[in-house]
Amino acid sequence: MSTEQPIVSTRRDLLRHAGAGFGGLALAALLQEGGALAATDASNPLAPRLPHFAPRAKRVIFLFMPGGPSQVDTFDPKPRLTADDGKPAPKAYLGQQRMLLASPWKFARHGQSGIDVSELFPHTARQVDRLCVIRSMVTDDPNHPGGCLLMNTGERVFSRPSLGAWVTYGLGSENENLPGFMAIGPGPLIEGARQYGASFLPAAHQGTFVSDMETPIRNLANARVSPAQQRRDLDALARFNELHRASRADDSRLTARIAAFELAYRMQSEAPEAFELAGETPATRRLYGLDEPATATFGRQCLLARRLVERGVRFVQLYHTTGGFQPWDQHSDLKGGHEKNALATDLPVAGLLADLQARGLLEETLVIWGGEFGRTPAREGNADGRDHHPYGFTMWLAGGGVKGGMIHGATDDFGWDAIEGRVHVHDLHATILHLLGLDHERLTYRHAGRDYRLTDVSGTVVRDIFA
Repeated sequence: MSTEQPIVSTRRDLLRHAGAGFGGLALAALLQEGGALAATDASNPLAPRLPHFAPRAKRVIFLFMPGGPSQVDTFDPKPRLTADDGKPAPKAYLGQQRMLLASPWKFARHGQSGIDVSELFPHTARQVDRLCVIRSMVTDDPNHPGGCLLMNTGERVFSRPSLGAWVTYGLGSENENLPGFMAIGPGPLIEGARQYGASFLPAAHQGTFVSDMETPIRNLANARVSPAQQRRDLDALARFNELHRASRADDSRLTARIAAFELAYRMQSEAPEAFELAGETPATRRLYGLDEPATATFGRQCLLARRLVERGVRFVQLYHTTGGFQPWDQHSDLKGGHEKNALATDLPVAGLLADLQARGLLEETLVIWGGEFGRTPAREGNADGRDHHPYGFTMWLAGGGVKGGMIHGATDDFGWDAIEGRVHVHDLHATILHLLGLDHERLTYRHAGRDYRLTDVSGTVVRDIFA
């Protein structure tokens, strides 16, 4: 008879006892330094690692706008589009001839750089000298599922590790008491956990997803068992898990589960403080719009992002999913939809940039803004909206070693095609990794007989945007 069955039974009994206060917490991060599980690298998947070369940034905040913000209505003004409003578009889209649709918003130049910003973003416009606006983004998929996966994982069909997972795989975490990668969004995500998952990377690199803004992490405190008893239980559990794992060296799920219990134990002291916003000053609450209904939700997300990177969380991804999983998807009612979305995000995003700068964090924190693609310069049918558009759209970066107050690339006179400084999603990913001190061609993981990387077999670092 196998000797494994008694061990499994004992592990289950101990799990029920030791995990009583952790609920269904699905976390994976650093194991306790110096504890029973820190003996090997395999059991410490998020230990800090040296980058390939000197980094310009140490951490990332990705402000993801699902649905596809329109480039010609936000950061890429097109006078020719306004002049030719209602005329046939210069090319067919998906085999259909469509009529051009002028932007309903005015643009104005802001800051010393004089970059044009739509009146949709009056607060972000005041931060424009900190922005590197990329007007020449391109992607491969005009549909939301594939577009979101490509932007977040580098692959539009198959399951691949997310950007945040690759970053923590390459660099580890700066705080052993908090997850290295956190994803925050109030609503469901298209493609769900695949957007922040680890796929074939060790499971510890998957993002910890938070959806409840009022109670970010539930069941954290263990009122039934004292900290000392929890420590004894976890040490015993660790020994049993090591025995159980001895014959399963290639399965990272047990390592991640062990790490989850250890992290949950340590988070009882640090996480409540990190997620507690009540102590923030009235001025900070106003800066992020926490007391205004329109901005409260995304403002809370942005403030949590600042607090988390301030405490060493390596990668924070914010999903603007208030009111739906792709709120920027305006096939109709472009004016109403984009105005609602901009109102919800503009003040919090500007507040985040200003707060990071004031605290000396922006220089080492790379902030990214954008969606999975843009929107057509043409009207969709007879509706007052725009269709999906992967051929030329806008994203911006700030902090983290990029030039502020600059524009990279350009689209044509109508905002249809990227014609200068074209930046594919793979190029963007290669650039993000480079800013973090990682060579995208060297950051690989062996799986199913080949070496995989975030950028597949493509990607060119966009060095022109470096400060």
